[in-house]
Amino acid sequence: MQTEIRNNWTKEEVAEIYNMPLMELMYKASVIHKEFQKTGEVQVCTLLSVKTGGCKEDCSYCSQSARYSTHVKPHKLMQKDEVIEKAKQAKDNGSTRFCMGAAWREARSNKDFDNVLGMVSEINDMGMEVCATLGMLDENQADQLKKAGLYAYNHNLDTSREYYDKVITTRTFDDRLETIANVQKAKISVCSGGIIGLGEKDNDRIAMLYTLSTLPTHPESVPVNALVPVEGTPMEGNKMVSTWEMIRMIATARILMPKAMVRLSAGRTEMSTEAQALCFMAGANSIFAGDELLTTPNPEEDADKQMFNLLGLTPRASFKEEIEATPTI
Repeated sequence: MQTEIRNNWTKEEVAEIYNMPLMELMYKASVIHKEFQKTGEVQVCTLLSVKTGGCKEDCSYCSQSARYSTHVKPHKLMQKDEVIEKAKQAKDNGSTRFCMGAAWREARSNKDFDNVLGMVSEINDMGMEVCATLGMLDENQADQLKKAGLYAYNHNLDTSREYYDKVITTRTFDDRLETIANVQKAKISVCSGGIIGLGEKDNDRIAMLYTLSTLPTHPESVPVNALVPVEGTPMEGNKMVSTWEMIRMIATARILMPKAMVRLSAGRTEMSTEAQALCFMAGANSIFAGDELLTTPNPEEDADKQMFNLLGLTPRASFKEEIEATPTI
């Protein structure tokens, strides 16, 4: 009997899954993963910060906020040719999705936004899935990005509604949900997850997963990030979360949203190959490759290639779902 895709989870059901004994939770997630995904297939994504620092937001974890003194030096939007070159390198290194991040509170309909539309169009023509994270979007901007060829938009919830204002005060949880709704209306794939290690409790992690899994349409991609504390931010003294906490989040996300790509995102530098293997067993099927994840370190590509060879993992092709859904004559 096939597992049902549900959007009507209760918070109690999510808590029950999340709190299962860890080995049982991993096993259940692994079975569901095998039912809906090709096991051993992992999507390799590259994330490039196309406009770094100087953001007006006060996200307590972020090195790019203008409110904090960190190692990040602000720079304006990169030139299109430079971004296209980075996308080509990423493709040559095996990435099938290229994500561009801009440290904006919201996208503004101006020359910079027009330049991003041009980048999206050219990278789409290269046969890569193009993703962007540009802050809040209105409906018109989402439509423009879709027309330019944007495949996915990242807009993380970060944490629970209840804990949100302990992390960010310059925008609301509902602002996040509104951008996700605008992206979904434009028929762009949604990438939305969160960060653990912000000082939240298990109930906040459960509540965040509950919100994601009860959206009218599940996000097609759910990044699970471990906070990498950055000196100069209010959360510089936070402790790194354990591998087991990451596994619990990944496995619960996999059970709640079986069709989603569950992304092993920030914090991977601190994880051994063995720890990452357990995350893949628990249902993760996507990683970010490259030297940096926006402004925090990421494992080098050679190390990832060695890990793929060791674990027998294969890179997932671009636009795989669309290709598989196309009828053959």
